[in-house]
Amino acid sequence: MSTSLSGPGSTRTPGREPVDTRPARSRTARANAPITLTGLGVKVVLLGLVAGVAIWAAFPLIEAEQWVGLALLAATTAGLFHLYLGRRHVPAKYLVPGTLFLIAFQIFPVLYTASTAFTNFGDGHRGSKQDAIVAIQTASVKQVPGSTEYALSVATEGDPATGPLVFLVTDPATGTVSAGDADGLRRLDPGAVTVAAGGKVTAADGYTVLNFGQASARSQEITDLVVPTSGGALRSAGLSRAYEGTAVRAYDAGCDCVRDTETGRTWTADESTGSFVADDGDRLAQGWKVGVGLRNFTRVLTDSHISGPFLGTLVWNFAFAIGSTGGTFLLGTFVALALHSPRMRGTNLYRVLLILPYAMPSFAMLLVWRDMFNTDFGLINNLFGLGVNWFGQEWSARAAVLLVQLWLGYPYMFLVATGALQAIPRELTEATSVDGASPWQSFRSVTLPLLLIALSPLLISSFAYNFNNFNAIYLTTEGAPFPADNSTNGATDLLITYTYRLAFGGQGAEFGFAAAISLFIFTIVAVVSAISFRRTRKQEEVYA
Repeated sequence: MSTSLSGPGSTRTPGREPVDTRPARSRTARANAPITLTGLGVKVVLLGLVAGVAIWAAFPLIEAEQWVGLALLAATTAGLFHLYLGRRHVPAKYLVPGTLFLIAFQIFPVLYTASTAFTNFGDGHRGSKQDAIVAIQTASVKQVPGSTEYALSVATEGDPATGPLVFLVTDPATGTVSAGDADGLRRLDPGAVTVAAGGKVTAADGYTVLNFGQASARSQEITDLVVPTSGGALRSAGLSRAYEGTAVRAYDAGCDCVRDTETGRTWTADESTGSFVADDGDRLAQGWKVGVGLRNFTRVLTDSHISGPFLGTLVWNFAFAIGSTGGTFLLGTFVALALHSPRMRGTNLYRVLLILPYAMPSFAMLLVWRDMFNTDFGLINNLFGLGVNWFGQEWSARAAVLLVQLWLGYPYMFLVATGALQAIPRELTEATSVDGASPWQSFRSVTLPLLLIALSPLLISSFAYNFNNFNAIYLTTEGAPFPADNSTNGATDLLITYTYRLAFGGQGAEFGFAAAISLFIFTIVAVVSAISFRRTRKQEEVYA
């Protein structure tokens, strides 16, 4: 006896799935059915946002004459509109957003960091050569006899305490009021300003004029501000007067150098380093960004002050990452096994208490632990009657750091191990008991391998996190203790904290050098992770 379906165009026989006998045209028409008004509204809003972002990003690209980037932006925007306004390529509609986010937040930052590693980018070497020349000339402005003086009012665009500073000056000859910042002077509408007797501006539309107290609090910023003008540059002389001075140092395109008109000294452009260098090796602080090839990498390997401590720091870095990850895994798993036993009572209360360290802000707890290890007033020494200088000796400082990481990290491992244990069928462990295996044999042969299969990706990610755990070191020991002959590399420094001190602890930031060492760290972590994932896959095949 045959059974019919309730819908037309379909037949069904006993034991078989229904077969759609409708024409292909009707199925296509159903797939191309009109979308709902809600879906249409969401699509219009999202595509409108895409268009708005594209227009916003286009203007800086046009101003910088980045035509390749502009073409790429236009092609991407047109492709998105073509994809989402049409009814085809349904899988791509879901894959494209994830791919774009992957490129924007993963691939692009890595590529940008890698490209920065081959430059001298950092403080004093951020802009172009022309930017460096302008900065050198404006910074050398001095007042000379006959310099024009202006009545000055200091203002900000926004918050008086943090907003960008602006000089409001009144020309003594014409009475016109101008606003000046690092980009130059711009004349203001006379109707938009209020000028008191003597030419001092007391109010201006769009600006907040600072009173004496507010200006005094930012006096150093006011002194450092230089406003370029056609005849030189404008600088402050106190808080109420400004002068248009003359640049003592000027660029000479003929020799590609900067000359000091007062001393006659010359600094010649060195394109390989992006600096102006004198004959005696003296360099001007302001330079420009250039490519330096492998110089940042060779510096790590050839500079004895850096390469000497590098290997020892790398060994401790591995010990810290392995000890932190392994210690938290062992303790977290042990606690999870104890609470997983059916004979335990009150497990919910225990679980709440055990995850408290994980629920607290780690940076605050690191500072608390730092005080607990204080030699004179710390809780640990006072509680146990000890006199240990925890952060004054190499091995005690390292033990303290690992202990803090154990306390902070085991709740996470406890949580994931608890979930993994609940996913292991009890029949497997019960079968080993029937075969006469001891609890330890059952755990070693069945429970632990299955746990490792489930938790191996988390252990690898935890290792990578601890390998670059900047907060754990910097907020606890700051890398201490330091040897007497090296104040840049401490016994508890990781590569990441050592890099931070090398690149940002001196006179200025060296982003190119920091990026080069970051690539070293990235390579190490990537190789370890790849090997670990390969071993994990082999283990999964064995227990599959």
